[in-house]
Amino acid sequence: MLRIFSYGDEQSALKQHLHRSVTFDAGVQKVVQDILADVAARGDRAMREYTLKFQGISPDSFTVSAEEIDAAWQNADPEFIAVLEEAYRNIEAFHRHELDKSFFYEQENRVILGQRVTPLDSVMLYVPGGKAAYPSSLLMNVAPAQVAGVKEIHLTSPCDADGRVSDHVLVAAKVAGVSTVYKFGGAQAVAAFAFGTESVPKVDKITGPGNKYVALAKKEVFGHVSIDSIAGPSEVVVIADSQANPEFVALDLFAQSEHDPDAASICITDSPEMAEAVKAKAEEMIGSMARADVIREAFSSNGAIIVTRDMAEACEVSNMIAPEHLELHVRNSWEMLPDLRHAGAIFMGDYSCETVGDYFAGPNHTLPTNGTARFFSPLSVRDFVKYTSIISYSPEELRRTGERIARFADHEGLQAHAEAVRARLRTL
Repeated sequence: MLRIFSYGDEQSALKQHLHRSVTFDAGVQKVVQDILADVAARGDRAMREYTLKFQGISPDSFTVSAEEIDAAWQNADPEFIAVLEEAYRNIEAFHRHELDKSFFYEQENRVILGQRVTPLDSVMLYVPGGKAAYPSSLLMNVAPAQVAGVKEIHLTSPCDADGRVSDHVLVAAKVAGVSTVYKFGGAQAVAAFAFGTESVPKVDKITGPGNKYVALAKKEVFGHVSIDSIAGPSEVVVIADSQANPEFVALDLFAQSEHDPDAASICITDSPEMAEAVKAKAEEMIGSMARADVIREAFSSNGAIIVTRDMAEACEVSNMIAPEHLELHVRNSWEMLPDLRHAGAIFMGDYSCETVGDYFAGPNHTLPTNGTARFFSPLSVRDFVKYTSIISYSPEELRRTGERIARFADHEGLQAHAEAVRARLRTL
């Protein structure tokens, strides 16, 4: 089920086993491109047809009514509401620390330079609702947008054949203070908010996870709107030393792989005994898992236990993978941290399991996948603001530096750039 690799002896086989693709097959691309073009051309009419085709209903209204949201709230378990509220407070509190401030500074000759930070006007946050509904994703997407100060926050989540959006999603929306919830999904939802229809507003940015059709649709509409990232299957790396708890490690690998057969769960250890113990514990416990078949498939296709010479090499392997989630089941996690350059989120120590971050701790669980943690970051407040440079030059400073600036433009062969400066110099 979980294959053990010796990094020193099997690097080539390991890299081939762990290879992740970020491409989409031609069939998916054709479907998505056709949907995008159709929604752009026919608006609401196309949206109703696709909602009927993929969700089994042609709704009278694309939005969930206030009465439906209130009913979901009234029927919800009060303990569930309480934990959502506490989690949301934690997420908001973390993201408030990310807020950037505008700045201005003055140089000689009354020159003022600066940068203004302003929130985006409108965003659409996609919440999956097909095989499973994820209110945690809703909280993680709404919080940084709200902290950033976005005025219009629209949610969309696929409804079922009765026209109902998951009650858990609606309760989470109410906790987060969002009242506009649309009831469609898929590539057509991305198209509607990227281009706008008669009933759906065009937004500035689209965020949130989805299946391969949603991911490719976001990629295709980039430029019409901004997007957060192109999310791939989820992944975790667990670095474990000889003192780690094999049950903790096995369960954390299970937790990742139960998402999806394409999910990747990898243990890296410098202890051959720990490698065997984790493998044995996983085989012992797999039968008790409700999603055992999914986990087995994920382990077979994308799982691995990697034995390294030492912890320095374990860090090297982890950096090569650049995982979405990285757990450190080691005695000296803070000492190792400087050597770990590439990861979406790092969980420090045996009791900082990924589940804590997925739901409750506060840092965002929308993380870079497919090795893109080498150059991408978690979703944050910075995704929902934009930065504008401010330049205020005085006549005195232009008189002092203008000819040098014009000559710079001359060297690039841009006459009008140079003459725009020299025309002003002639007035001074």
